[in-house]
Amino acid sequence: MPLTDNQVQQLQTFFNQSNFDEKGAVITDLDGTAIHEFQGQYSIPQSVELGLNKIYDLGRPVVLNTLRFPLSVIRTFAKEWYKLSNAPIPTVLMNGSQLGYIHQNNSTGFEYEEIDAFPLETEEVLDAFHTISSLIRDNVFDLLVFYYPRNWRLGEIIWTPVPQKVEEVQSKYMSASKVYSSSLESLQNDLSEQDICMIFLLVDIPQDKLMAYQHTKRSNFITHQGVNKQFGSEQIASRIGFELKHSIGAGDSEMDTFLNAVGQAVHVGNAYLTYEGLMPAIKLNNSSEFGDLLFHLAGMQRNVML
Repeated sequence: MPLTDNQVQQLQTFFNQSNFDEKGAVITDLDGTAIHEFQGQYSIPQSVELGLNKIYDLGRPVVLNTLRFPLSVIRTFAKEWYKLSNAPIPTVLMNGSQLGYIHQNNSTGFEYEEIDAFPLETEEVLDAFHTISSLIRDNVFDLLVFYYPRNWRLGEIIWTPVPQKVEEVQSKYMSASKVYSSSLESLQNDLSEQDICMIFLLVDIPQDKLMAYQHTKRSNFITHQGVNKQFGSEQIASRIGFELKHSIGAGDSEMDTFLNAVGQAVHVGNAYLTYEGLMPAIKLNNSSEFGDLLFHLAGMQRNVML
């Protein structure tokens, strides 16, 4: 559906009261926001392509802010997105824990250039390991440990406590660079011998049993204290030169905390999000409508009251 008159007016009010065209950026989540998924296939909707082209023509930055890790973005979206940007793509990845650019290398395809990273400290890794070992001691074997080294070329690594499940997990999580099983001692060594940006625990046991483990959920993302998508947005804004209060942010989940920091928050496909920036949030049904919003934004002229 096209934007409603009220949505266009909301957008115009933000544009009039901000300095988007000189100091703003578009910060967007990928999955479910700027990217459409159907039966496991991901694509950039045509309206999003058109809208992004217009934003890029204005010379405003477009920042990808996603839970994905560098290799995942490179393998899935880099080629298609780079056709729109024609320049290195600024990113905030793994829940704010790594900032950088995806850029094209004529000889090797696409690479990741880190601007900065905020890996887990030794004690934070140890706390995560204690949670893992507590689950294993209590015979909770329906557990997967995903971890993401700062060295982006290592990709996504998954550990399972059950050796017989390695092949099954590998076939289910095709994005993983490595799936393995080992002793807890070996896992601890693997986690402690390198910088880890994010750990993700996936536990498949009843919720009432999970409650016995402090801070543990079915899906538990662990990053350095204070690091999340809002933190990452604040950091990259200062590094590449734009201001969040003059920017638009779009997302679709509770992980998209950066929506609280921008001038105009856009909720895509999630009517229950409560995050708002400086202006009331604009609520859209899908990524195609987000593309329409970008197209309208790029074509706006400032209405000056005389």
